[in-house]
Amino acid sequence: MKEIIAIIRPNKMTQTKDVLNALGFPAMTAQRVMGRGKQKAIIGEVSFDIQNETLLKEEGTMRYIPKRLISLIVPDEDVSLIVEAIMRVNQTGQNGDGKLFVCP
Repeated sequence: MKEIIAIIRPNKMTQTKDVLNALGFPAMTAQRVMGRGKQKAIIGEVSFDIQNETLLKEEGTMRYIPKRLISLIVPDEDVSLIVEAIMRVNQTGQNGDGKLFVCP
């Protein structure tokens, strides 16, 4: 068994759940998370209240971006199928697409 952890855009959550459900993997844990990598916060990109969902550093120079973290435990033989499905739904080629981790 392996744990797959995906950090994705909030607006991709429904599509991601739908594709995983269609593949026979409806069980997952989902959390709202905040963070950033190379991407800067783009105010128009998020779909919920920026005042309540965005944290600022004390200097006011770095905004954290709302994301969704999903985690699911899958048999070893299904890891590639799940990773490819998550990537297919979430990959846009833009900064901020998210990250995928496969843990032993």
